[in-house]
Amino acid sequence: MSTATRVGAVIITMGNRPDELRALLDSVAKQDGDRVEVVVVGNGSPVPDVPAGVRTVELPENLGIPGGRNVGIEAFGPGGTDVDVLLFLDDDGLLARHDTAELCRRAFADDPELGIISFRIADPDTGETQRRHVPRLRAADPMRSSRVTTFLGGANAVRTKVLAEVGGLPDAFFYAHEETDLAWRALDAGWMIDYRSDMVLYHPTTAPSRHAVYHRMVARNRVWLARRNLPAPLVPVYLGVWMLLTLLRRPSRAALRAWFGGFGEGWRSPCGPRRPMKWRTVWRLTRLGRPPVI
Repeated sequence: MSTATRVGAVIITMGNRPDELRALLDSVAKQDGDRVEVVVVGNGSPVPDVPAGVRTVELPENLGIPGGRNVGIEAFGPGGTDVDVLLFLDDDGLLARHDTAELCRRAFADDPELGIISFRIADPDTGETQRRHVPRLRAADPMRSSRVTTFLGGANAVRTKVLAEVGGLPDAFFYAHEETDLAWRALDAGWMIDYRSDMVLYHPTTAPSRHAVYHRMVARNRVWLARRNLPAPLVPVYLGVWMLLTLLRRPSRAALRAWFGGFGEGWRSPCGPRRPMKWRTVWRLTRLGRPPVI
């Protein structure tokens, strides 16, 4: 059954890491089993030279991470339906093993409720997995696989039936929290998400705050996430908790100013369609260890 599962991969690039992109493509080409079809999306930039057989799409402007990935999805037919599973991989990552695609095929074939798999991200030199890369609150042991409530955007596999049912990533988010938005919609539709420590993407250790827009986007999109997906009584609770956590982390004055600017923008600007999750989904998230108030 697993060998009949068609697997594709979407990689977005700004064209500024050609060597890393080539190494990633080589690691995808070396996967066991049937060939993984690959689409590389140049997000407002030309695509560097790629091996024969790799399809490319060059966008005239940067659509952001979710917008670029959505273009890659559509390159596999409406909602990605030309394949059964799509891998989403950062262009400076590298699949550590040759059997990752086969592990994905088997996981989806064995569990009809499984909709999304989050890979483990590890530093290629130290093997270390940062705490923030384990998508659960109890993140001390990155080698423990489990059901989770969200996933890592640049190291995951998604069953395309999920995308057909709940839609793709929210384009307007541009950067930050787009994965959780999709994860909550998938969970609300009855799908499950797994974190798998044996499916590894090597990626250099970085800090998310390296992005100039980090603090504003994180705050704005956090508000949008709540407004779009949470039952009304939970919206102020969720956002109040995150405001408190942000203050406890004692960011710099400039970072805090950007954060509050984004927080206000999230309330003033359109967030897209509101589809609050069912209360039974709130309970499911709670049982999985992450109630949607944190």
